[in-house]
Amino acid sequence: MDLLDGLKNADLTPNESKAYLKLLQVKELNANELAKKISMDRSLTYSILNKLLEKGLVSYKIKNSKKYFIASKPINLLNKLKEKESVLKDIVPELEKIQQTEDLGYSIEVYEGKSGLRSWINLILKVKEYFAFGMTGKAYYELYEMPRLVKEFKEKNIKGKLIGYEQDDKKKTYHQLGFEYKYLPFKMSASTSIFGDYISIHHIGEKPLIIVIKNKEIANSYRNLFNYLWKTAKK
Repeated sequence: MDLLDGLKNADLTPNESKAYLKLLQVKELNANELAKKISMDRSLTYSILNKLLEKGLVSYKIKNSKKYFIASKPINLLNKLKEKESVLKDIVPELEKIQQTEDLGYSIEVYEGKSGLRSWINLILKVKEYFAFGMTGKAYYELYEMPRLVKEFKEKNIKGKLIGYEQDDKKKTYHQLGFEYKYLPFKMSASTSIFGDYISIHHIGEKPLIIVIKNKEIANSYRNLFNYLWKTAKK
């Protein structure tokens, strides 16, 4: 994964990311030295360093009457995210209380893009079993945080069975998740998942698209279909 792209998720601008990465690579630099190394105007570099100081991502020391800037440990990138997470955890229960819902016995929702993919995965993390057929493994490569999510799947001891296409690389997501895997001799461009009272149909193309249906009877019907396919599928 490109580090500059990754640092966008820590609320850093491209210039802030560039300066922070250079300071990680070189133990300490004054503003003038840093400006030269990242090919940036000196006054702009000072402004960026002040922003990084405010975010707790750099510190400085005085040497020979000059300020030398030092990158803080990368773990500090998580501080702002943890702060946001803490605030959101406090207000989510209150927001859920005021949400207007109508229990029709079913719901149909469409999730799009990487944010939608994250919302879909959060649904799966609430159940104990996950079944899917037509798997391609593409979803694993869409999100930078997938290695952490795989770890969360394991910590929550979510069991899974996946049916894929015989020529796909079975060493991708499947082995990392610890799910059981079988294959059938046909390839699909969309995958179907069954978990809890949900079924979802997802296509991971340029823009992920996921249709999620919540209904206990429909989910159980698809679970029966999956069990039939599982018996037919090969290891």
